[in-house]
Amino acid sequence: MKKDSLKKSILLLLITSLINCYSQDNIKNLKGFDISSDSINTFLKTRMDSLHIPGLSIAVINNSNVVYHKTLGYANLEKKLPVTNKTIFEGASMSKSVFSTFVMKFVEEGKLDLDKPMYEYLPYEDIAYDERYKRITARMILSHRSGFPNWRENEDDKKLKIKFDPDTDYGYSGEGYQYLAMVLKHILGTDWNGLETYFQKEIAKPLGLEHTTFIEDSYALKHKAEPYNKEGDWIDWKNEYWYKKDKGIFVSSSSIRSEPIDFSKWMIGVMNKKILSESSYKELFKHHSKITTLSTGVNVYYSLGFITADSPYHNTYFHGGSNDGFTCWYMMDIEKKWGYVVFTNSMYGEKLGNELWDYFEKEYE
Repeated sequence: MKKDSLKKSILLLLITSLINCYSQDNIKNLKGFDISSDSINTFLKTRMDSLHIPGLSIAVINNSNVVYHKTLGYANLEKKLPVTNKTIFEGASMSKSVFSTFVMKFVEEGKLDLDKPMYEYLPYEDIAYDERYKRITARMILSHRSGFPNWRENEDDKKLKIKFDPDTDYGYSGEGYQYLAMVLKHILGTDWNGLETYFQKEIAKPLGLEHTTFIEDSYALKHKAEPYNKEGDWIDWKNEYWYKKDKGIFVSSSSIRSEPIDFSKWMIGVMNKKILSESSYKELFKHHSKITTLSTGVNVYYSLGFITADSPYHNTYFHGGSNDGFTCWYMMDIEKKWGYVVFTNSMYGEKLGNELWDYFEKEYE
């Protein structure tokens, strides 16, 4: 066989193997029932039409493997540019789960103590007027028990404040997560780009994440979907306040950029307890804050970066995300090694994510 023919044969074999990696056959739902790719496709297309979602990308995991991956709709509605395997979305608050696993690397390396007051690592001038901030620990921040508001910009006076005594209640807070990111940056003696580099070294590269970043890089800028609001109108994101404010910053609670195949690698890593020790995962999965009680009587909790619940969902961990024009959702059952993640360039991705959970729990004859 000639050298060129051999190269072509090898290339064909590689392409075939990649296609087989995401085989759309023998898909199991959360209950273990067979479900066809045609059924999933129909459900997604119907809900996209009803919710006016321009584009989405989704992956479903069975037994620690991606068995279904689909891109639908448009990354750019005006130009009719389709969502492809390269399309990047903002992961919004799903960042918190990934960041929490990153934090545990610092804990394992002895660089950070979850229960040591944060100010002992880095005093915070923005809140120094309130002595209560000296009680705040990384554990409180990751479980949303710091007392900080979500974002100071949402407060009437636009100032950072403590809204309740630390560790006495649950209060969702991006501000807390960002303080912790500042501490990690300080511990490393680096800048935001240095923290990104460390994330790539400790989390992304070991798990095989190719295009998942907290600071938007040239690849993300080139392949990023365009965002759309609730009315379906395009958002001029480069001129948005949040984009200008956070550009070039590692925003631990909301700035992750990714797509389903990459993000599923992180999910599989968590389900299989890769990268971190058994004790670290116990800390991450432990119930820390009660969020609410459902009408069914099931309690919903926040752990360290994850949302979870009582039985029958005690092995289930999930999180949504909502930035302007980008909403998303993931869910995984760490015992069944089952999960899914969906990204959209609309304001209805979290709603679709919840609906997908119901859809994947149906029992089929």
